[in-house]
Amino acid sequence: MTNSMTYKPMNLGRWIVWGLFALVLIFAPMLFSSGSSISLLSQIGTVMIFGLSYNMLLGQGGMLSFGHAVYSGLGAFFAIHAMNLATAGKIWMPVTMIPLVGGFAGMFFGILFGYVTTKKSGTTFAMITLGIVELVFACSLMFPEFFGGEGGISTNRVYGEKFLGITFGPQIQVYYLIAFWLFISTIGMFAFTQTPLGRIINAVRDNPERVEFIGYDTQWARYLTLILSGFFAGISGGLSAINFEIVTAENVSAIRSGGVLLFTFIGGVGFFFGPMIGAIVGVFLSVMLSDFTKAWQLYLGVFFIVMVMYAPGGIASLIMLNLRVAKYGRFGRVWPHLWAVSAMALVCLFGLVMVIEMLYHLTLESANGTEMKLFGFMVDTAAPSGWFFAGTLLAIGIYGFWHARKSFKHAWGEVNTEIEDLIRRAEA
Repeated sequence: MTNSMTYKPMNLGRWIVWGLFALVLIFAPMLFSSGSSISLLSQIGTVMIFGLSYNMLLGQGGMLSFGHAVYSGLGAFFAIHAMNLATAGKIWMPVTMIPLVGGFAGMFFGILFGYVTTKKSGTTFAMITLGIVELVFACSLMFPEFFGGEGGISTNRVYGEKFLGITFGPQIQVYYLIAFWLFISTIGMFAFTQTPLGRIINAVRDNPERVEFIGYDTQWARYLTLILSGFFAGISGGLSAINFEIVTAENVSAIRSGGVLLFTFIGGVGFFFGPMIGAIVGVFLSVMLSDFTKAWQLYLGVFFIVMVMYAPGGIASLIMLNLRVAKYGRFGRVWPHLWAVSAMALVCLFGLVMVIEMLYHLTLESANGTEMKLFGFMVDTAAPSGWFFAGTLLAIGIYGFWHARKSFKHAWGEVNTEIEDLIRRAEA
């Protein structure tokens, strides 16, 4: 018998990525230091965890769920009740550990509901999850003692003795608590992708019949994945309860489930970091954009449709495809065409925004006057000049985009064909 010692080199690239991620979380509130910006960063952090937990089902397991808000929402309710009990002195539970309460609650309901939902897959699984979220939402109105009725349950996150001057009253302290749990949860969910279960659930997503043929129980793999996903969704719910200090029936609604599906798909379900990008874009569109226009839901819907049509892999796929071209030194041939497409798309966007905003103002706010401020200029929505200018921009943008897109597709196809040839030669 011989002893052998092997040396596995450290994955320096991975350490650099995680280090940069930690630095971004630490220094983000220093770059965006206003109160509203820190509040927005806090919301993005909770949605990132929620999106990553959902991607464990959809992206890694191929399980389209319409009821993922059940686990985050119920986790939020248990977390806020724990905070109220701790405030009353009935239990000992520091604010820093409240996300774990939500996490274990999400895991518990993952065990409870997951056994039923994961017996089926595909469309049947999606319909069962939709039924469960509607069931839980109905229960939230039927049991006001626990769910608080239409008003929800409120709390005060400032309780107990100070620790090193930290009370979690200021929003910046809440942000760093969310950032800490975001970092830990992201590491945990990435580690899951490297486990045997993470590899098997990928195989279940791609070819469940073959997985069963080699001796694995596909239902059991889906069940365990959903339980773990529910745990991290519950952590997100607990952090949301701390951040907003209120939890309502909306937290367990199908609207919340549809929102995380939308954001995750926009970011890119095929990539681990896709939901994180989707959380940034989604929170921006649903929170910040709503402060500027009443048509924010229309813009969100249009953006989603455009992504489905032209980038079904999400924003992450666009980033990775362009990085691939740059890696092989051919981005210079694509860049002029990409710039032309982007410029024409921007012109089209300006025209579309003008049409939508003028239409909204004319139909909803014309009683206060037909003039409105748009892009820093006063526009009379009742005058034909504004509509003519907006229509001209829209027409130029559409025609220019259609024309530039053809040359871009040609250049992109040539470059990627060359890259595929280089890859095949390297493999040979």
